[in-house]
Amino acid sequence: MRINKLALTNFRSYPTLELELLPGVTTFVGDNGSGKTNIAESLIYLSFLSSHRVSNNTPLITLGEQQAIIRAEIERDNRTLQIDLEINSSKVNRARLNGNPTRSQREILGACQIIYFSPEDLDLVKGEPGLRRDFMDRLLITRAPRIAGLIADYERVVKQRNVLLKTRAPSNALIPWNEQLIQFGAQLTAERISLVETLNPWVSKNYMNLNEIKPASISYKCSTIGVTNNTNQNISVLNQRLEEVAYQEIERGVSLIGPHRDDLHLQLGDFPAKGYASHGESWSMAISLKIGSFNLLKSEGAEPILILDDVFAELDTSRRLQLMSATQLAEQTIITTAVEGDLPVNLSTQKFYVSPGLVKKGES
Repeated sequence: MRINKLALTNFRSYPTLELELLPGVTTFVGDNGSGKTNIAESLIYLSFLSSHRVSNNTPLITLGEQQAIIRAEIERDNRTLQIDLEINSSKVNRARLNGNPTRSQREILGACQIIYFSPEDLDLVKGEPGLRRDFMDRLLITRAPRIAGLIADYERVVKQRNVLLKTRAPSNALIPWNEQLIQFGAQLTAERISLVETLNPWVSKNYMNLNEIKPASISYKCSTIGVTNNTNQNISVLNQRLEEVAYQEIERGVSLIGPHRDDLHLQLGDFPAKGYASHGESWSMAISLKIGSFNLLKSEGAEPILILDDVFAELDTSRRLQLMSATQLAEQTIITTAVEGDLPVNLSTQKFYVSPGLVKKGES
């Protein structure tokens, strides 16, 4: 899989931008704030329909405009796809696939598969559980785009159920929402547990390859004891648990069970990574999670694009080399960097030099 052409209109700092990209490695070099990460962000948004930097669309649209457009020509499975995505500030986004309007923007999910690594990924180790839940869900959607609908349905149910709990609605009003919470929650929990079980060996292997002394592993940390990768079993377990916490939920006005309260547990040796890992170990774990995700998708027959966004300045030589080893497996890699000298020596790459509002092709 690779991006042949990328065009941006009113996206971040680019009123207009058109790029032709080659297979292999492409590097965008520019000072901090020059706009190089905006290019990477546009591809990430195309892949996940959300940004890795902000939680709403407004900052993505050039100031004073109402709409941004991302257009990409993607080559995969010996065919070419044209994706057009309108990002709107005051109405729902709209998408076209090969020129045809889609009923929902979610129909383009899976057309562009990306694994990205950025400085923000250090928060996967040091940050709050919501970041790790988002990591799991994005990887689930990359593997199977249908999961996006399940996640959206579950989040809708939790939101509505919390409204009813806060207003102390009668118990019969909660019944249909309880049923949906259990059904969707059981499915999502099973999907996440299966994912983590499959991803764990890849994370452990990548961490070991970084010459770290402690063994690394990941596991699913559930707020409800007894759930597994079996949806039917989860339905039974969650039903029982929901009855047990019914009074507490009414008193607190919030849903107390379900995958929205779960976490991805990261283990280094005998201790959890969060709170115990050194700064270097945290970087190694973050790299292992992302490159392990790339390895997993490759092992399942996918060819994801790899994006390494402004991370080389943060890493020592061994960690840089670990990232570069993944580029040898990728059909296409996008790298952004502020300092050209931070790139590995003898890296074969197509280069673009970025200054505010301008992208200029350089020598390879």
